[in-house]
Amino acid sequence: MKIAVACDHGGLNLKKALVAYLQKNGHEVKDFGTDKTDSCDYPDFALLAAEAVASGECERGIVVCSSGIGVSIVANKVPGIRCAHCHDVYCAKYTRYHNDANMIAFGEKVVGVGLMEEIVNAFLTSEYEGGERHDRRLSKIKAIEEKYCK
Repeated sequence: MKIAVACDHGGLNLKKALVAYLQKNGHEVKDFGTDKTDSCDYPDFALLAAEAVASGECERGIVVCSSGIGVSIVANKVPGIRCAHCHDVYCAKYTRYHNDANMIAFGEKVVGVGLMEEIVNAFLTSEYEGGERHDRRLSKIKAIEEKYCK
């Protein structure tokens, strides 16, 4: 699977571990930065990853900052992106099952490497369940995007 990744300076160490884990498990990684510890602005990097997922260049995306909150907000501004802020395996599974999330976000100051690997594995191996109730809800999300994202 081709996966977009991005971080700011606050998520750099966890992103490095994430990239290594993804590559070790046979995934192709498109890294949108940052690759420096210098203070930087997370919207610059999270946006690029979200655009790659929204365009279809990448199948899924994972973004990291100190908390995971900022990068998730940015990603969710891109039409077609459903980015879940996940800090546990349950949420990573169920955001795929019920929300068909195509991106996740987490924070380096919240999630360690071992838990990150479990979350990522759950996110990448879980599939959307579909069904009338979930499809109906996703249609409503799409309608909101169409109304406000012009």
